[in-house]
Amino acid sequence: MKNIKHQLKYCISILILTGFISCQEEDQEFGDIIAPSNIVLDYEIVGQDSSNLSGDGSGLVNFFASAENAITFQYNFGDGTQNVVSPSGSNEHRFTQNGINNYVVTVIASGRGGISSSKTINVEVKSDFNPIEIKNFLSGGASNSKTWYWHAAESGHLGVGPPDSFDPSYYSAGPYEKEDVGCVYEDELVFTQDENENITFELFNQGNTYFNRFEVEDGLGLPNPGEDTCYEFNTSGVSNVSFSPSSSGVPEDISTQTSFALQDNFMSYFLGNNEYELLSISENEMHVRIIQTEPSGTTLAWYEKFSTIDPNGEDGDCNGDTGEVGSGNNDVLIWAEEFETDGAPCTGIWNYDLGGSGWGNEEAQFYTNRPENIIIEDGLLKITAIAESYEGSNYTSSRIQSKDKFDFKYGRIEARAKLPEGGGTWPAIWMLGSNLSEVSWPNCGEIDILEHKGNNQDRVYGSLHFPGNSGGNSVGSSVSVPNLSSEFHLYEVQWTASAIKFLVDGQEYYNFSNNTNVPFNQDFFLILNVAMGGTFGGAIDPSFEQSTMEIDYIRVYQ
Repeated sequence: MKNIKHQLKYCISILILTGFISCQEEDQEFGDIIAPSNIVLDYEIVGQDSSNLSGDGSGLVNFFASAENAITFQYNFGDGTQNVVSPSGSNEHRFTQNGINNYVVTVIASGRGGISSSKTINVEVKSDFNPIEIKNFLSGGASNSKTWYWHAAESGHLGVGPPDSFDPSYYSAGPYEKEDVGCVYEDELVFTQDENENITFELFNQGNTYFNRFEVEDGLGLPNPGEDTCYEFNTSGVSNVSFSPSSSGVPEDISTQTSFALQDNFMSYFLGNNEYELLSISENEMHVRIIQTEPSGTTLAWYEKFSTIDPNGEDGDCNGDTGEVGSGNNDVLIWAEEFETDGAPCTGIWNYDLGGSGWGNEEAQFYTNRPENIIIEDGLLKITAIAESYEGSNYTSSRIQSKDKFDFKYGRIEARAKLPEGGGTWPAIWMLGSNLSEVSWPNCGEIDILEHKGNNQDRVYGSLHFPGNSGGNSVGSSVSVPNLSSEFHLYEVQWTASAIKFLVDGQEYYNFSNNTNVPFNQDFFLILNVAMGGTFGGAIDPSFEQSTMEIDYIRVYQ
């Protein structure tokens, strides 16, 4: 980034110069050391006239500095932006604090040998650019902070393309592609808003930063390593955030038309620039664009996506409510997911299954973690299947599961839900054996608490899959239930060492005799999803647009 680069380069130059001097003969001469004199600091407020003495509200001011015997100039603008180097003495700066404010601006003129002189002036500037909705999304509102993470599960969370197009056509990272790098997904980006609507930023990088290979030399003074690499790097400190209208030319339909700059800081990936154009932002997701100019002069547009979901699943405050160990009578609540917190499902409880491989059943959907497909609202988990072109599929939906976060053996499982409608929809609340990765399906066992197909609207299915009874040869039954898509119903499985019973609204409709010859005497995990089509869902209605499964709660008793 411009300011950071200048500071780092300055420090490196000093080190090099110091080492050079120490190796010279003491009588080596560098010429006369003369302090810069006759410093002149002038400015022009953009849009200033007799009616607008503080400018047109853009906050832009052009500064012009000159001095005798000066080699370079450095500006401190009095708004938290410091150490901005200008060899010519000219600099354009945007002041972003809302309203008419007075700033103490200092220019430091440096001469031969590092000796310097300075001059200070007062500038009164008006700024009326105040994207308060964006500020609130970034920070959570006045007197609040919000933590952002890499949207690692989303395709294209890091990408790059040409500057004259507006998509990452050169490269787009797949879900969790950078996980093996080690330092990328550990970063925490914290935006804070004070009571005066000012925003600050902190980057907690756990000691290491992911450097673009072309920026290593400028950022660390090290040779280009040939690939992007993690390096130890101190990012501590609070940075002021300034906002401005974007001027990149990105169309309005794919940009908020707002940019922001982080004073002497950056958003996780070191690209040599601290200015970000905000393409989109919501309560839980953010998409930015950054322009990078490589040492060769090549200009690139980078794209980064962030989310409020910790990709490492360490949310901490949203773990499922767990009680004491069950009595064995299925009357002690040991775990519950009540879906009480609006936003994305908690990654302390749930893992996302992503992709569009057909999932072994010739399914037509691509599973995402987008809020369009999965979100918690008004105390309900909503999984929505949508007819849309996405990643080579014609439908999107979502699927989450609790493997390694909540696994259990035996119990009474209750799920209160309202099901989607439409030909081809295939919602399910079900379980798989936790040894899936070791023994594969169907050896791990499968318990389908409920399945439904929109092509048979008023019927619910409960079934079991295991060796000899898999696929279309499962064991189970179904029951007619009216108003499945307009009313909530209680779906229940009572699972013991001797039996697995299926119930709807308290009425049993299937009873399986459990025994040691089937894989239903081990830990299982929960899965929630809405599929489209496939071997069970059947033909998809050509007029289908979208439909949602709503889940009020899931509770497990032992």
